[in-house]
Amino acid sequence: MLKNDRVLRALLREPVDRTPIWLMRQAGRYLPEYRQTRARAESFLDLCRSPDLCTEVALQPIVRYGFDAAILFSDILTLPDAMGLGLRFVEGEGPRFEQPLREEWAIRNLSPPDPELELGYVLEAVRMIKRALADEVPLIGFAGSPWTLACYMVEGAGNSDFTVAKQMAFSRPDLMHRILQVNATAVADYLNAQIAAGADAVMLFDTWGGVLSEASFIEFSLKYLELVCARLTRTARGRRVPVIVFVKGGGVWLKQIAECGADAIGVDWTIDLGRARAQVGDRVALQGNLDPVALLAPPERVAQEAVRVLESYGEGPGHVFNLGHGVLPETPPEHVAVLVETVQHQSGRFHRSPE
Repeated sequence: MLKNDRVLRALLREPVDRTPIWLMRQAGRYLPEYRQTRARAESFLDLCRSPDLCTEVALQPIVRYGFDAAILFSDILTLPDAMGLGLRFVEGEGPRFEQPLREEWAIRNLSPPDPELELGYVLEAVRMIKRALADEVPLIGFAGSPWTLACYMVEGAGNSDFTVAKQMAFSRPDLMHRILQVNATAVADYLNAQIAAGADAVMLFDTWGGVLSEASFIEFSLKYLELVCARLTRTARGRRVPVIVFVKGGGVWLKQIAECGADAIGVDWTIDLGRARAQVGDRVALQGNLDPVALLAPPERVAQEAVRVLESYGEGPGHVFNLGHGVLPETPPEHVAVLVETVQHQSGRFHRSPE
């Protein structure tokens, strides 16, 4: 039995005594303890492949700040790496795939990996983190969305517009749909394996859905988010497993995203949270949506912005406080402490006491 299940209850729109808070990339380079752990691994991939180090990193922000949830420490690209694309990280340049999907034969031969065999190190990290948390707070598992993974898999690297991937979607939609179908199966299998290993909730990161037009988003991203959500295990260990979908740049499609089968939608900072709530009604919970750059402001402004987000959502259940994207590496750790303390101390007035 979890001692603090506020995040799970809020994601299911159940009453809580205050707004729970966790942050995307809450375990990362802004923390000095993370940098010390990272220095002990030969590479970022070596860090991701070490369940011991992943457990250490995942617990660091829980110990320091008392967040209401931990999140698995991993990378969304471990999944396509397990499909044989040859992932490596280049210092200062980000991820690279040695064998990007450009040839039709390679796309036709693509198949989902067996999570237990090819990604066993991630599942062992889930089990180890879960044990180390000792039921203090829930553990969130995650994966990239089928479209976001396809962007990297076709492009071979990260960039801001993914022209090569979008070109394939326009010129050879059959090949793109083949990749997305395989990815949807792989993502669902992977998340279900994380749930079986102990994850209490799971999140789909559609980081690059926002580079698409509305018609393309519906065809190449939303359709496959729906397929993943439909295949996910929704009950484990006697309780509901909430599913969060985050589409960066997806504020204009909130109504459509709210119908994809998720329990909660992550909202970036480009839309007012109250307006987002009005659009989705009581269909889903909302997670977000402080601009990560706000954490670079003076502490008093950080507190003001936190209260503004709380006020924007308003009273009642269904809000998990988070950022509109991940914590920036240059964020002062003490500013994160101000944010957490403000949300914990100021959000109770937006909630009636649970009966």
